[in-house]
Amino acid sequence: MNELIQALEQRVFGQKLNTRLFATALLAGGHVLLEGVPGLGKTKMARTLAELTGGEYRRIQFTPDLMPADITGSVIYQMQDHSFTTIQGPIFTNVLLADEINRSGPKTQAALLEAMEERQVTIQGNTYKLPNPFFVVATQNPVEYEGTYPLPEAQLDRFMFKLVLDYPGEEAEIAILRGHVPFHQQQEEPLQALMTPERIVELQRKLTDVVVEDSLYAYITTLIRKTRESKKIQLGASPRAGIAVLMASKAWALMDGRTYVTPDDIKLVARPALRHRLLLTPQAELEGGTSDQIIQETLGSIPVPR
Repeated sequence: MNELIQALEQRVFGQKLNTRLFATALLAGGHVLLEGVPGLGKTKMARTLAELTGGEYRRIQFTPDLMPADITGSVIYQMQDHSFTTIQGPIFTNVLLADEINRSGPKTQAALLEAMEERQVTIQGNTYKLPNPFFVVATQNPVEYEGTYPLPEAQLDRFMFKLVLDYPGEEAEIAILRGHVPFHQQQEEPLQALMTPERIVELQRKLTDVVVEDSLYAYITTLIRKTRESKKIQLGASPRAGIAVLMASKAWALMDGRTYVTPDDIKLVARPALRHRLLLTPQAELEGGTSDQIIQETLGSIPVPR
């Protein structure tokens, strides 16, 4: 996994923590929402991960006229033999990039709900299992809101992490220019896969061997419950958020070469795991508050287990 992260960093510059969290979500079996202005490498990050893991990669460009069947698939009548054939949609893949997910309406966004949570798709009453691993990477632009549909809370809650990509530093931006290779040349020289989808599933099973003490279960529970009690938060974190923090901290520990979770692991994954699940009150937003600040304040108010 560390070799995978290093290879990601050679293609996506200036996002060191985000690339590690990106790989953490994959190992933890979650999904990622990437937010950032155009040109920061969101699509490249997803495509590179698919190449390095040897998995199948598909991209869906979300637009206002995109329909649910364009994602999940449909049933077609064959006139030759008077039968019905199921055509599976692009969702049947290992790494799915939902590009500009907020460009489509709620009906189309809802096509991902069952797949992201239950790893299956229902087409005309028949249920089909998705490939394993199944990893959804969704992107959205935080600046341009004209013609967009905000993701509902039920959709946001199914993403393990929301990663916010910012502009790279000066040295990283110089490295981007120096290492730029035109896309057609990248296709001629594809990346060498470092692992297989089967190996990823094998690593995901190792998460059950990572030890979490009872005090850390209580620490995570206290963090989640305090978000519901805060006067600055209109909607707090759900029990699914607690599971996301737990699994992400296990994955982070495993990638760090440990078979036990520490409070620092929980603190590190708390912000990307919770920032998109909290709905601030209008008063808190007017005062310039952010979910990241509130999460940090909440963590500071909870005694750290020893």
